[in-house]
Amino acid sequence: MKSAVLVFPGINRERDMARALKLVSGHDAAMVWHADTELPNGTDLVVVPGGFSYGDYLRCGAIAARAPVMDAVRKFASGGGLVLGVCNGFQILCESGLLPGVLMRNARLKFICRDVHLRVERNDSPFTRGYTAGQVIKVPVAHGEGNYEADEDTVKRLESDGRVLYRYCSPEGEIGESSNINGAAASIAGIVNERGNVLGMMPHPENHVEDIMGCTDGRGLFAGLAAHLKRAA
Repeated sequence: MKSAVLVFPGINRERDMARALKLVSGHDAAMVWHADTELPNGTDLVVVPGGFSYGDYLRCGAIAARAPVMDAVRKFASGGGLVLGVCNGFQILCESGLLPGVLMRNARLKFICRDVHLRVERNDSPFTRGYTAGQVIKVPVAHGEGNYEADEDTVKRLESDGRVLYRYCSPEGEIGESSNINGAAASIAGIVNERGNVLGMMPHPENHVEDIMGCTDGRGLFAGLAAHLKRAA
């Protein structure tokens, strides 16, 4: 699995992501600067990591979405290439038009930094085949603007097309207001585009891939991607 991790000014999770990718795939990820206009040859997966690109000025992800490298990412995605955006990366993917909707301030207007539970809604996607449908996983979040919002028709379309891959839930897998940590529409934590090759999610699976962290629930996402690409090779 040949991965490319984008690096913007203010991004601070690129090394965490690169480490997770190497631990699972055995290969170093290429670090791609925001001013670059091309992705490395043979790239299988582009990752837009979390952090605070450009200091979150204007809107979260709005400036990064207009960086030169994003034209290459849009071209890569249009050709069917896999793209993963985590936290600020999710915001950037929405601002760049690769995913619908927008990430708003958390409903309680507070920064949230803790472990949360997610329900895996389906496992027939490259981003979820490392899990079972309905499985509950525990991963960290760290965001102030993770409240996913979209117009009613868009949310209905996401639901009817099965494009919600991850949803905030209770430890038992129940969906409800008490487990919806940021007020996201339909408890949405992660969605894919129409083609299913671009995923944006707010939680950080890259931080739960090693035993030393006390939980390895995030590992399934990366292992599933590696398995998918190996099968496609």
